[in-house]
Amino acid sequence: MSRSPVIYPPFSSSPLGAAFAPPPREDLAPPRVTSKVSASHSTQIDPISHSIRPPRKMRVPADFFIRPAGTTSVSLGRGSGASVARDYASYDIHPPQSSHTRRGTSPDTSIPDLREALSTLESKMASLMSERERLERSLEQAVRLQAPIQRLPSELLASIFTIGVLGAEEEDTLMLSSIVLVCRYWADVAINTPTLWSRVVVSNHVSLDKARRRLSRSKSVPLHVDINFSPQMDGRGGTTETIIHAMDILYPSIWRWKSFHLSVPTRPQAHAALSRCREKAPMLQVLEIRVFNSMQDDHYSPAPLPLFDGHFPRLQVCSFNSFNFGWDLSMIRGLRVLELGGYWNRLAPPVNVILDILRASPQLEELSLRNMSDVDPETCAMYEHEPHLDKRFPSHMIQLPRLTKMTLHYAGIQRTRTILSQLAFPALEKVALCYMDNVTSLLDHLKRQSLTSLPLQHLRIEASFFGELELVKLLTRTSSLTTLELVDVEDASSGLIKSLSAPKTTTTWICPKLETLNLDGCTTLDWDSLRTFVESRLPAHVRAYPRQAIPPMLTLPTPTSYSALTTTFSTTSATATLRQPHPIHALAYPASHGRSHSVPPNASSFSWPLRLRSLDLTRCHQIGKEMVQWLRLYVDEVKCENSMRGTGSSWQES
Repeated sequence: MSRSPVIYPPFSSSPLGAAFAPPPREDLAPPRVTSKVSASHSTQIDPISHSIRPPRKMRVPADFFIRPAGTTSVSLGRGSGASVARDYASYDIHPPQSSHTRRGTSPDTSIPDLREALSTLESKMASLMSERERLERSLEQAVRLQAPIQRLPSELLASIFTIGVLGAEEEDTLMLSSIVLVCRYWADVAINTPTLWSRVVVSNHVSLDKARRRLSRSKSVPLHVDINFSPQMDGRGGTTETIIHAMDILYPSIWRWKSFHLSVPTRPQAHAALSRCREKAPMLQVLEIRVFNSMQDDHYSPAPLPLFDGHFPRLQVCSFNSFNFGWDLSMIRGLRVLELGGYWNRLAPPVNVILDILRASPQLEELSLRNMSDVDPETCAMYEHEPHLDKRFPSHMIQLPRLTKMTLHYAGIQRTRTILSQLAFPALEKVALCYMDNVTSLLDHLKRQSLTSLPLQHLRIEASFFGELELVKLLTRTSSLTTLELVDVEDASSGLIKSLSAPKTTTTWICPKLETLNLDGCTTLDWDSLRTFVESRLPAHVRAYPRQAIPPMLTLPTPTSYSALTTTFSTTSATATLRQPHPIHALAYPASHGRSHSVPPNASSFSWPLRLRSLDLTRCHQIGKEMVQWLRLYVDEVKCENSMRGTGSSWQES
């Protein structure tokens, strides 16, 4: 008997839908009524006819759990055990769409509309970004305004700018330009601070427009005028015209000049500039005139006098180089600093002129004489002392109680010796004698001054001859000397260095405060004397005894035996005392190796010398590299450059 195919319950009223309907779900089926005929075999009741019929067995298709959505299974017959999955599309059947199905575009939306919408959105985003940047800038400015530097008053900020720009000897123009470029507020403060623009410079690299701008911004503050034209740039031409135009611009402000520096290549250019200085200069304090071509001899030698109408009551500093002002004493009276140089042949000042200038400036503090032709010995004979007069206190001596610095650089030995013989300088601290032939007589005048008062701290002798004995006598009298420079001198022998190594007596040292020694170019010194000098300046017992306060050593009676000492003193103290040499023996026989003077001196009034801090051995070819390395163990700063023997290479130590 053939078995009919199993058909799922219909889900639509059409026969075709009933054929491909999905299997029914038991949770959605109406409740079935079963009879209680048998507990083990329940009978299903038809809900429509309420008739009892036997239960119908439903078979689950084989592809029920694996068939794709939207398909149904059709059985091939009873006993076949197979079914065929058919797509709804093949039968033009559209199942209901779920909520997750994508919706299509509405027919009223077009591509231009979408593009226009995107463009509008991008415009809004750009405007929002611009607004954000504006807010960020506002926030940054608000935060910057809360900084302490922005809360400073303009007066205090101007003072800080003035210290930074004008604090050094030369103006820092780069700093001033940087200050102006920081912000608008700083630029306004800087422009409205006249002191920052008080230095007016005209040179080969600074135009006249900058000078005009500085003059206008400086308002009425005192000016520092600097006209500087290098002789190397003079070959281009137009220098004289530029100097004349600069003086025409600066001429109306002469009344507020505080300092005036003029440096030009030739005397005609200096004559053209100074011929316009006819107005009074009541605030002028510094006057510097320099002519580079000092050997030139022309008809412009006399200067246009009187300068500044002869009215400069506050003038204190004069520096003239190859400028012949007729040696008018009215220009250089009551000075504190005087520098004269570059006078040759007939333009060189005689001795009486220099003495008159010094006599007119009793408050002079610095004196410098450079590059002058020497005078004839006959002109100096009238200043020699009579035998019956006391050479230390002659009646015609010129008193310079405030003179602290003196520089004599190729000024003529006859002139300088005569001038020093007429001066008294009890406050002199620094002396430089350079290219002066034989300076023995000058050292003798310094020693004569030391008999009364000479607080000399710095002595420099360069390229000059001198008597070693006279120098030692002078150094013996100058206990305050801290710096000694002997540059390119052939008379600096080993005996001079040895004299500085140990005192002649037990209570005096030569230059006990000496800390800096310059022996540049001194090739006659030997290594033993230099090493002994450095060792002798080392403090005794560096770790045990302070240099400033040296305790007196306990003096013991001379014992007859070691046992006698033990009965009086303890073994420890006696042994420590016997190991120390007597101070007199230590001074008389300084150690040649290691640290000398192992014990402090016995005399409480003894002044132990200071340790050497700086040593310059440049161009001392006799000092080897190993010697310099040894010196660096005991001296903080050692300067030396020497060519190593056999290699030809150079090395430097500092």
